[in-house]
Amino acid sequence: MSQLAQQHLTLRQKLHTYVQLTRLDRPIGIELLLWPTLWAVWLAGEQSPQHVTSWQIVLIFILGVIFMRSAGCAINDFADRHVDGQIERTKNRPLASGKISSKEALAVFGVLLLASASLLLFLPLQTLYWSFGAVFLAALYPFMKRWTYLPQFVLGAAFSWGIPMAFVAQGQTPGLVCWLLYIANLCWTVAYDTQYAMTDRADDLKAGVKSTAILFGRYDLLIIGILQIVFIALMAVVFSLLQLGFVAYIGLGVAIILFVLQFLSTRDRLPAHTFKAFLNNAWVGRAVWLFVTVALALADHTS
Repeated sequence: MSQLAQQHLTLRQKLHTYVQLTRLDRPIGIELLLWPTLWAVWLAGEQSPQHVTSWQIVLIFILGVIFMRSAGCAINDFADRHVDGQIERTKNRPLASGKISSKEALAVFGVLLLASASLLLFLPLQTLYWSFGAVFLAALYPFMKRWTYLPQFVLGAAFSWGIPMAFVAQGQTPGLVCWLLYIANLCWTVAYDTQYAMTDRADDLKAGVKSTAILFGRYDLLIIGILQIVFIALMAVVFSLLQLGFVAYIGLGVAIILFVLQFLSTRDRLPAHTFKAFLNNAWVGRAVWLFVTVALALADHTS
């Protein structure tokens, strides 16, 4: 699209383009970032002296997830602006198709970062220090696929950063429970983002883009399965340390069933099936959150 054509976009069209840039029309990324963050918010609140999480904290972290995920999409498309046009699934993204300029994408990224930073005014000062890690990882990830076959691990680190921040925001020093939760979520993120990368593997090879899907090769499903097992095991350890009770483990049981179904559906490695398996991970996050919430509510009721 020419610069003249850009200028003639209506306000409604422009807003829709920004929605596409930030993926607000595809909230799967927000969900995959949100659920682990809420796990941490709930569990950190349980470890606080009052054994409770304030709804102000919950709202701040929900908004923070939306702002940071949207900012990450904007900087991701800026980094991939010369590559997305070569990949079937991404060729119509706003930057790749010329609907918006690189400067506009960077401006959106900056505005969303400021919006996210404004939320820190309502949290303890220590949370501000930890937020620099989130910004660094969010900005670094999109460029890693040029340098390493492990960009999914950087994404996992970024998607898990809200976990220690949730503990710090509630006056906790990140300890064993926090870091076990962090590593568990990192493993899960690498697993589902490898499924996502398998969808684009053929195009990525042509474009020279690196990913764990390419690195793992024919062992992709095996390694995804191992990462999912580690996720389940570490989450079980966290639940045991916090003495959450049987109900919390039901969520892990649901996650195991979903992981098995994902494996069965992706054995043919067809892009449509690997992408569907990736989307299915939203249900993993929902199930774990739901049963942790119920377990905590039952514990409070009986205490």
